[in-house]
Amino acid sequence: MFQLIDGKEMARQVRVAIKNEVEQLNGVPKLVVVLVGEDPASQIYVRNKEKFAGRVGMDSEVIRFPESTSENELLDLVSKLNDDKKVNGILVQFPVPSHISQEKVMNAVSPAKDVDGLTQINIGKLVAGEKGLTPCTPTGIIEMIKSTGTDISGKNAVVIGRSLLVGKPVAMLLLKENATVTICHSRTQNIGEIISRADIVVAALGKAEFVKGDMIKNGAIVIDVGTNKIGDKQVGDVEFDAAKEKASFISPVPGGVGPMTIAMLLKNTLLAYKEQNNE
Repeated sequence: MFQLIDGKEMARQVRVAIKNEVEQLNGVPKLVVVLVGEDPASQIYVRNKEKFAGRVGMDSEVIRFPESTSENELLDLVSKLNDDKKVNGILVQFPVPSHISQEKVMNAVSPAKDVDGLTQINIGKLVAGEKGLTPCTPTGIIEMIKSTGTDISGKNAVVIGRSLLVGKPVAMLLLKENATVTICHSRTQNIGEIISRADIVVAALGKAEFVKGDMIKNGAIVIDVGTNKIGDKQVGDVEFDAAKEKASFISPVPGGVGPMTIAMLLKNTLLAYKEQNNE
């Protein structure tokens, strides 16, 4: 019998812990989110980030720029935010318009304020096993796996997808927990066979219900990062109804990884504040 990994409830508990910690600080952590253009999904994400930052007692500011904003204007703003001692965390909401280099903007953020954990310096620290701010979604995934009470050490973990946002960093975090990690991607051969040997499956490839129930090993932990649409229905990268018959723990879509991503963003903002203020 499977158990659901309730990301909403986990995120609520994380926010309660953060709120309690924020109340003990000498100041108030401040998160600034920069949004360029009118992408509808980005608008929702930004609203949620603002809402939950307020709930844990943090200051948050959203700076909105029109689609026509130049790359230099955006880089100038990031530079000013880097220098502003009142700002502890900076997040540029991606995607940015096509005339702006996402990579350039991402790496312009000071690593100390990079609450997305995606600058080359912070990713480099993660690969080197050094202390730094880690990407929000992968960090949330590790928390979700740990919530099952499973010792990750020595387990076979399969990560499906190799993006900088999820696949690569979650593989590094699993390695840090001493899992044996295989990364699968679009060129991987016999992918079903590889998945069928996994104690932990993290599906982050962006293909609706790609991972079938018969690929899942009995008793595996399944974390579904995908958000896809089939008609009006939101589904993940895992065929949930079939996979839950085999898995011991499985995360739903929606209500799984998404809420934990925002909770980890707030946790990173708190960590950044404490590091900057020696608290």
